[in-house]
Amino acid sequence: MTRTQKLVLGIAVLASFVSFLDGTVVTVALPAIMRELGGGIVTQQWVVDAYLITLGSLILVAGSVSDVYGRIRVIRVGLILFGLASIAIAASPTPEFLIVARAVQGVAGALLVPSSLALITSNFRGAEQGRAIGIWTGMTTAAMIVGPVLGGVFVDYLSWRYAFVINVIPIAAVMILLVMLGQHDEHRAGTTIDFFGAVLCTLGLGGVVFALIEQANLGCGNPAIYLSMGLGVLAFAGFLLRQRFAKQPMMPLSLFAVRNFWTGNVATALIYGALALNGFVLGVYLQQGAHLPATLAGLASLPITIFMVLFSSRVGALSSRFGPRLFMTVGPILMGLAALWYLNVGEKFNYWWQVLPGILLFGLGITLTVSPLTSAILGSIEKERSGIASAVNNAVSRVAGLILTAMIAVIVGGKLDLNGFHRAAIVTSALLIAGGLVSFLGIRNPARESTQPTAEDATTS
Repeated sequence: MTRTQKLVLGIAVLASFVSFLDGTVVTVALPAIMRELGGGIVTQQWVVDAYLITLGSLILVAGSVSDVYGRIRVIRVGLILFGLASIAIAASPTPEFLIVARAVQGVAGALLVPSSLALITSNFRGAEQGRAIGIWTGMTTAAMIVGPVLGGVFVDYLSWRYAFVINVIPIAAVMILLVMLGQHDEHRAGTTIDFFGAVLCTLGLGGVVFALIEQANLGCGNPAIYLSMGLGVLAFAGFLLRQRFAKQPMMPLSLFAVRNFWTGNVATALIYGALALNGFVLGVYLQQGAHLPATLAGLASLPITIFMVLFSSRVGALSSRFGPRLFMTVGPILMGLAALWYLNVGEKFNYWWQVLPGILLFGLGITLTVSPLTSAILGSIEKERSGIASAVNNAVSRVAGLILTAMIAVIVGGKLDLNGFHRAAIVTSALLIAGGLVSFLGIRNPARESTQPTAEDATTS
């Protein structure tokens, strides 16, 4: 790589690392946040979903924003906004203040990830681009290892508040690298920003999520619940209608005419929704139900990430050789069986027998799934539209996690005790097995000569 390419890759990795790190830290910190600021499972849901609402609804429009204003400028704005939001979270005096700060952080995250990837694609070509995105994937995956463990250490030995301020270090490093890069922004002529579409998407997701979370407190018959649900559905329907007729849509509906694309995204919604549900419930229950310290709760899922780091590239190569359908079928079903293993968790808790075998099987399943899933989706779309296809798939995974997190109170019966944990395990298993069956019935293996490389796996990871 040239000096410029090395700097670009460092900027892209660190800028995205900020967003990925924060997403994994928060789950381990939730019980400590609740103990200090108050609130029950509803507050915990909002702390997660406030971030996902703004991130999921704005990530599609972020590409247009970087084209209009310049990728480097957008990264700078995103970093500054993320840093200020992180400081506000660390200083939060009330749950409400924390939730608003998390929403602002989601806006910043939506600016960072697409702009970072766009910076790579504009500075690398051909095989070098694939290698650069592969490095980006591996390094940002490290956030999945660092986040829960780092969050657990801060919760146990300092305060959950410091777990969010740690973002300031990579943010400062990226700002320095941007100065060293000295690159001028490029602006794409004729690009417009669909602000109206972004507002409709945000209102749609926000209204539905508000109804799903707050119905446990207010009841389904409360006007605030059915009105917000109705308005949310109407706003999201308006968003889809606008995508049908807009000159430069955030989410081109023509993509969904491709079989592997729409089938893969249905599988993505089921699988990533289940992953969000599993991550939330496991991280919280191990602390509140099994009474593990936060550090051990963060370490509990470490084998899953180790599996992914060690074997994802090998699975990607096998998927290119034999096609993604088998992997996308077997992987989610294995994860579904792993989730059922958690039914062994009892009042007398034993991690080594009741949880670890399920974790290991889950790690094998997700490793078999992620790379082939993304390869099948992006490989079905022509290369010139791979960027927007990747953004859509990323948004689908985020929104699926958003909706399932909003439904946690309903799934666990209002309280995350042992019975609620078991109920969540059953729902997680059902979603994952359904994702495997959808893949088996809908995905078609491409002809050998048209199989696409899997380096573009970065955006969904």
